[in-house]
Amino acid sequence: MKKLFAVILASLLPFAASAHGPSPQKVEETITIKAPPAKVWAIVGDFNGMPKWHPAVKASSIEKKGDDTFRTLTLKDGGIIKERLKEKNDADMRLKYEITESPLPVNDYYAVITVKQGANPNETTVQWMARFYRKYLLNPPIPAGQDDESALNAITGIVKPGLDNLKKVAEGN
Repeated sequence: MKKLFAVILASLLPFAASAHGPSPQKVEETITIKAPPAKVWAIVGDFNGMPKWHPAVKASSIEKKGDDTFRTLTLKDGGIIKERLKEKNDADMRLKYEITESPLPVNDYYAVITVKQGANPNETTVQWMARFYRKYLLNPPIPAGQDDESALNAITGIVKPGLDNLKKVAEGN
């Protein structure tokens, strides 16, 4: 009887594995900036200030709804991204937010940007970590542009240039 149960269970495992849906994805980038952490945090910690340092962002506006703060980013290509601030911790220099609406090929996106003292004086380490799922949440076949690779490429294409330009802005270049 135990062998029969084991055979039945083993035959069902492939179906269970293919029925789980998308896997969570993660993009994590870190950059070292030659500027004091307080200066870098003054830039990053301004939830409405992303147009000052992110090269893809043309404009930003803030709206309060009860205790929640929402940000609408207008991109230089005309796209609109709406986000909700989850946490701003000035003591730990950490900002957490989530995307509520966007044209990006992702779902359930949330991110944490952390500013820390670097290894040397007047040096800062900034980490931007984003977790998300691909746009298409069902099992294959996955429509073109809604797969894991498209999601990873889109978010990497936001995070990396954002940190690179933050470095230029903070260092005054």
